[in-house]
Amino acid sequence: MKGSIGLLSLIGALAAVAMPTAASADKLADVLARGKLVVGTGSTNPPWHFTDENGKLVGFDVDVAKIVAKGLFDDPEKVEFVIQASDARIPNLVTDKVDITCQFMTVTASRAQQANFTIPYYREGVGLLLAADGEHQTYDDLKAAGSAVTVSVLQNVYAEEMVHQALPDAGVDQYESVDLMYQALNSGRAHAAATDKSSLRWFMKQNPERYRDSGHGWNPQTYSCAVKRGDADWLQFVNTTLREALTGVEFGNYSASFERWFGEVPPAPQVGFPGELR
Repeated sequence: MKGSIGLLSLIGALAAVAMPTAASADKLADVLARGKLVVGTGSTNPPWHFTDENGKLVGFDVDVAKIVAKGLFDDPEKVEFVIQASDARIPNLVTDKVDITCQFMTVTASRAQQANFTIPYYREGVGLLLAADGEHQTYDDLKAAGSAVTVSVLQNVYAEEMVHQALPDAGVDQYESVDLMYQALNSGRAHAAATDKSSLRWFMKQNPERYRDSGHGWNPQTYSCAVKRGDADWLQFVNTTLREALTGVEFGNYSASFERWFGEVPPAPQVGFPGELR
């Protein structure tokens, strides 16, 4: 009798080990079974994520999420967007409110302890916007002018230090809004405006032939999507999908989106030896 009880206990224990638990659920299988991808993103930061004149959510982050949805279902529209604040990007992953966050999220070591980052889909940085008919036409012109140059920038505790990394002698005028920062450039009160490269490209695309890029960028930041920790298969799938958007079969969709929002065509992947392995 005791031997039978012991055998049954052993069989039960082995069965418990073999059966998957809720904690080890297969996210990829869950998403496929649900029939749609749930994505956390924002709605107020063009060109990344914002509502257009028709009330539709658009932007580069939105397009990246749709690339993942297309990889899952061969249909980029099988996606539900959850609008979230920046401070909810990781909590909504941890609580399974979203499957993935694509929201111009800067990769840092501290954040990587809380969520798993995918491969990068954009590298952000700071650039200098110039008036097309302005006194200075390039970064070298600005640097040579030294203290005669004034740069407008969005007000921030690190703003002056950031500008001086590129132009050590320039004057720095800080403004409470992006609109005021651009107005300073338009009126001639500033010779350049320091802003994110993505914002600079977007602004130039909206105002063709009125502005130019100085050609210099600094203070790089990596943007990646993020997923909940603990599911290697899900992370591997998303990484594979994004990699092929950057270097393979889906590059056309990625390139079209990049050009739409930033006004530039990214360099096409070369046929032959996989350049990313160099």
